[in-house]
Amino acid sequence: MSNEFYPLSANTLQGKEVFMQQYQGKVILVVNTASKCGLTPQYEGLEALYKKYQDKGLMILGFPCNQFGGQEPGGEKEISETCLINYGVSFPIFEKTEVNGSNTHDIFKYLKAELPGTLGQRIKWNFTKFLLDAEGKPLKRYAPTTKPESIEADIAKLLG
Repeated sequence: MSNEFYPLSANTLQGKEVFMQQYQGKVILVVNTASKCGLTPQYEGLEALYKKYQDKGLMILGFPCNQFGGQEPGGEKEISETCLINYGVSFPIFEKTEVNGSNTHDIFKYLKAELPGTLGQRIKWNFTKFLLDAEGKPLKRYAPTTKPESIEADIAKLLG
């Protein structure tokens, strides 16, 4: 069975293209992030999950987005400073991405089509999260306000 997630790619914050195929066999949490959002402290919870489960097969992928209230206004330097200095983020952060509208990144087009939310094919706000199993199949979508800690049981179950 072909997987539609793995052929997709995105550029890291440093501009390097990464194919999702390199995460094959891992449980993946895709999150659209922002540095100046009321939910930004979720970086802390995401990093805690990543540290706890990365050796067991969890990969978290952060996609900064400036489409909600202009809450990711900075460039690569500002984004990486917020992630690293303020929250100690060690999981991959990609370049600024659009998650809604005509320039929606292919990863988010795919995830929204597989797991529509309350607004259908739209993402409501920063820190919407998508959980994919180790075969790259999208299983669950979480609201922006869903704290990373409350996703832990689902992640642990997938990791066995």
